[in-house]
Amino acid sequence: MKQYCLIILLCCASMKLFGQHMYGTTGLLHAPTAEMQKDKTIMIGGSMIDYNTYRSNYWKGSREYTPYTYNYYLNITIFPWLEVAYTCTLVKGGHGSSYWPEQTWGKFVNQDRSFHFRLRAWKEGWWKSWTPQIVLGANDPGSHSDHGGGNITFDNADENTNHLTRFYLAATKHFTFQRWGMLGVHASVIQFDGLDFDNDHGFTLGANFRFNRQGDGFWTKALNGLNLMGEYYDGVVNVGGNYAVWKDRINLTASLYDGKYWSVELYFRVCLK
Repeated sequence: MKQYCLIILLCCASMKLFGQHMYGTTGLLHAPTAEMQKDKTIMIGGSMIDYNTYRSNYWKGSREYTPYTYNYYLNITIFPWLEVAYTCTLVKGGHGSSYWPEQTWGKFVNQDRSFHFRLRAWKEGWWKSWTPQIVLGANDPGSHSDHGGGNITFDNADENTNHLTRFYLAATKHFTFQRWGMLGVHASVIQFDGLDFDNDHGFTLGANFRFNRQGDGFWTKALNGLNLMGEYYDGVVNVGGNYAVWKDRINLTASLYDGKYWSVELYFRVCLK
C-alpha cells in the first residue's frame, strides 16, 4: 500500500511544473522543455528581468533599464497537448530617440506584446517506457513589420518587432528516485529570430530536480516545495530554482544567467479540472 501511495505522490509532483519568466510558458529558466501543465491549468505571473539576458538589442542594446525591465503574462493549457500564453514586456523611451518624445525618455511608456504556443507531439512513454516526451514550440512567432503596412512577418527579428522570436523542438525524460523525488532531463534544438535559416540556431541541455521526501516534519515539507534547475542555453550556463510558496498556487522562481545576471518571477497557478 505504501508503494502505491508513493507512486501516486511522485506522479503528482511531476505535474507541479514551472514557468519561464521571459516568455510566460512552461520550461526551465530560459531553455525550453517538453513538459506540459495539467489540462485546464491557468497561470498568471510577472517577472523582473535583467536586460542583459535578452538576445534582442531592443532591450540588451539599451542602457535605459539599469538593469531591469518587467513583464506580466497569462498562460492557459487549453488541452493536455496545447499551451498558449500572452506576454507583455515593458518598454522605456530611449534617450535621443527620434521615435519617442523627449518627455518619455527613460520612462516605461509602452509594452511589447507577444503570443506563445506549445504543442505536445509525443507523450512520454507512449511507445516504450524509455521514450521521451516531445513538444513543438513557438515564441513570438509573427509580428507586424516596423515599416508599416500591417503585414505579418516571420523572418528576421532585426527587421520587425519579433523581439522574443524562436522556434524549437524539445524532448524531456523523467527519472524517479523514490526516497528523494524526480529528475527531469531536457534537450532541445532552437531556431532563433525567425524562419530565416541563416539566423542563429543551436541546442540546449538542462535538468531539474524536484524534491518529494516522505514525512510530516517541517524541514521535509519545506524541502518538498523546492525545484532546482540548471541549463546550457545560447552558449552560457544558467542556474536557479523554483519554490512553491503556498500549495503550488503561489510560486517564486529565481535565476542566475551566465553567473552574473539575476531575474525573479512570481506567479499564481490554478487547475480548473
